Amino acid sequence: MVKIYGEISLPGDKSISHRSALFASFSDAVSEFENFNFNNDCSATLNCIKQFGINWETHGDKLVIYGKPLEKWRESSEILNAENSGTTTRLISAILASLNFPTEINGDSSLQKRPMKRIIEPLTLMGANIHSKNGYLPMKFIPSQSLQGIRYELPMASAQVKSAVLLAGMFAKGQTEVIEKTPTRDHTERMLDLPIKKNPDGSRSVFSSKEVKIPPLSMSIPGDFSSAAFFIAAALLIPDSELLIANVSLNPTRTGLITVLKQMGAELHIDTLREKPEPIGNITVKYSHLHNVSIDAHIIPNIIDEIPILAILAATAEGKFELHNARELRYKESDRISAMVNNLKNTGILAEEFEDGFKLSGGQHFSGGKVQTFGDHRIAMSFAIANLIADGEIVLDDPACTNVSFPQFWSVLEKVTID
Repeated sequence: MVKIYGEISLPGDKSISHRSALFASFSDAVSEFENFNFNNDCSATLNCIKQFGINWETHGDKLVIYGKPLEKWRESSEILNAENSGTTTRLISAILASLNFPTEINGDSSLQKRPMKRIIEPLTLMGANIHSKNGYLPMKFIPSQSLQGIRYELPMASAQVKSAVLLAGMFAKGQTEVIEKTPTRDHTERMLDLPIKKNPDGSRSVFSSKEVKIPPLSMSIPGDFSSAAFFIAAALLIPDSELLIANVSLNPTRTGLITVLKQMGAELHIDTLREKPEPIGNITVKYSHLHNVSIDAHIIPNIIDEIPILAILAATAEGKFELHNARELRYKESDRISAMVNNLKNTGILAEEFEDGFKLSGGQHFSGGKVQTFGDHRIAMSFAIANLIADGEIVLDDPACTNVSFPQFWSVLEKVTID
């Protein structure tokens, strides 16, 4: 049998890479980012800002962006293409709503099915003039006289919606306050050094306005934790495995999977190397006997991208696994609840689907079979890891869809898979 062994460093965090490109584009400075993630999604962000006259250049995995204030941006002659990237669409929409010329943004067939009403509503409250296809792409932005700051309580736990409202607040009159009851990824407030207040009811308020002075943004971007999750899982699943993942993001709003895995009995060692502007460190993981645990509702937003690979681990761990409060999975690159349950069944694992999650009994064995990825990178990578322990071969219908977030996935997996 193979084992997972060695040391790896991963491409930069996808969420931070998106934000680095967008924030630097309007910062009126030259910003440099080491270990930028040039995957398909982040490249879509770069291509969008280029259409407005924002120049950038690459040197290996280093990105240099020459930012301009919004009043110096030029009108794009073409419709913006966000391709498959929901982050690109939702975050740049805050900027498009603030420009003094009309713009339009669209994406691929998958992105056109993802809900945009969640950002259209708060931006419209701020005075944005947005035309959409019943809350879906394409979206057209018509200049409005000026945006107004608002006080907005997030109706769902969404870092993308939070970031969109906060970004629009940076170009609006007055102050904008976003209130979140459930913590979500905090890269935007960290990178822009936005004021934060803890409220008596346990919620958290983040503030933005025109008065915000954008701090220097240049940095070395930590490795993507969501990408690391697949290799953590591989090492946990296969006897005699031991893997060091170097310089990876340890942002506490991203690493809920570590908490869950430790509860399941995973042998993980964390070595923090720095705390600001983003926590970064090394993770050492060894093969472990896992047992399934209850997943608290409050941690779901923190592990939402890792649930597909968690399901692979749960299928082989001891005990029953049941997940609820994860309906947001239905609005990702695919309906990930349906995709995971159907593909688990296709590869020999009994599982039951709920509206907001699924359940299965642990201690099962992957028999092999055909997996329909639905073009979803996380579905593909999850079953690629399952293939390492399957009795028969697991065949993906679209292995190349991993390029959306992690073009190097297959080469890194080959590097650490020792026969």
